[in-house]
Amino acid sequence: MNHTPSKLVKASAITCLAICFLALLWYTFFALKVQPIPQDEILDSYTYQAPEDIKMTLKDIGDRNYSFSYRSFDGAVVNGQISYPSIEQESYPVVIGISAMGRSHQRWWTGSYKGRPTVTRVNEIGRSATEKGYVLVAIDARYHGMRKDPKKTLRSIMNNLHFFGDKTDYEEMVRNTVQDYRVLIDWIRTQKKLDSSNLNLVGYSMGAQIALLIGGLDAEINRVIAVAPPYLDDKTAAVAPKNLASRIVNPEVLLITASDDEYASHKENQHLYTAIASSKKEHLTFKGNHILPGNYIDALVSRL
Repeated sequence: MNHTPSKLVKASAITCLAICFLALLWYTFFALKVQPIPQDEILDSYTYQAPEDIKMTLKDIGDRNYSFSYRSFDGAVVNGQISYPSIEQESYPVVIGISAMGRSHQRWWTGSYKGRPTVTRVNEIGRSATEKGYVLVAIDARYHGMRKDPKKTLRSIMNNLHFFGDKTDYEEMVRNTVQDYRVLIDWIRTQKKLDSSNLNLVGYSMGAQIALLIGGLDAEINRVIAVAPPYLDDKTAAVAPKNLASRIVNPEVLLITASDDEYASHKENQHLYTAIASSKKEHLTFKGNHILPGNYIDALVSRL
């Protein structure tokens, strides 16, 4: 069937109008909107009551490594691993490894897990940390690793966030993971062999986001190393590091970013760095995308 040019133009116009109408409907009813939250309200949302007994259980898995589990502030079971350096010390500084989205805590100890490589190379950070005399600790985030929930997968959480404008599960996942780490940090501070004056948070991507949030909540953290944190605006204000950056005063901060990160532009990274209040801060940028080139490891480890 032949169509005259006028009919084709009319059909194209109708299609464009339909697409625009659907886009308007989506933006009006589903898209996330910017909703700033006063800092005091954000802080209140992170208030928690740790149980007197978190029922910490450690299991020796060899070579001065221990798997562990404990009960978090809301009764949820948290699992992880802790490793001690080969050389015995009176007390140990601590590196707390915080994983990227979709990554389990084992990534801090292995270059490949379940047949998939550790592309962030955080296992190299973990190995170097223990060689330098640090104890290395990591746990699974909510809905990650051994804590996966078939009723609430990461895909469904992110689809709800991006397509349906429902940020409830995403913010809850990040906030509760922050609290899980804070309960762990409370426990670390009770351990005589662990130096609570030398607590270092090292996180990649979502892990960097969490590390920065903890740094804004806990003034006694010694150092925050944030690698390729995603930049979040006030569409998800409660879990956006920029909103607590002014409270990161005492910790040393190392921000490591990429020149072409799909989750944070150069301008956004600069904005975050400027917002961090600490006078002991440093910003390193490496050429590449969200998965940084391997030479970032040497720069990071040299500052531990």
